[in-house]
Amino acid sequence: MNMPSPSKRTRHFLGLIQGFESVIILMLIVLMMAVVTLSALELAVVLFDKISSPPVLLLNLQELLELLGFFMMVLIGLELLETIKNYLTQHALHVEVVLLVAMIAVSRKVIILDMKETSAELMIGIAILLFSLSGSYYLIKKGMNEPPETTLPDSDTHPKL
Repeated sequence: MNMPSPSKRTRHFLGLIQGFESVIILMLIVLMMAVVTLSALELAVVLFDKISSPPVLLLNLQELLELLGFFMMVLIGLELLETIKNYLTQHALHVEVVLLVAMIAVSRKVIILDMKETSAELMIGIAILLFSLSGSYYLIKKGMNEPPETTLPDSDTHPKL
C-alpha cells in the first residue's frame, strides 16, 4: 500500500522543526561543555585547596569522598554530552548511554553517602536500583551483540516424538 507523499507545506514545516531541534541541541552541547569545563575547574581548585592545606598532600576520608563526588560529576557531564552529541548526529537516544549515566549518578550517590546516617531501607533501595540498571545494561549490550536468528531450525536435528 502506497502512502501519499507529504504536501510541500508539510515538508516545509517538518524542515522547520528539524532545524529548531538542531539549534536547541547545539545550544545544549555548548551549555553542557560550559558546565563540564566549570566542573573540571572546580575539581582542580578544590583538589589544590585540599592538598595545599595542612597536612600538605594528605587527605582524610571525607575529603577523598568529596573529591570523588566532584570527579563523578565531571564524568556524568561528559556522558550527558556524549548522549546529546549522539542525538545530534544520529537522531536517536542510545539506551545504553542513558543507563551508563544513571549508573554513574547512582554510584556517585553511593560514594558520597554517609553510611552512619543512612537508613537500611535507603541502602537496600539504592542496591536494587544499581542491580536493576546493571542488569538492564547487560541485557541491552548482550542483545546488541547477538546476531538475529534468520533461519529456522533444521527438523533433522530435533528428535521426533
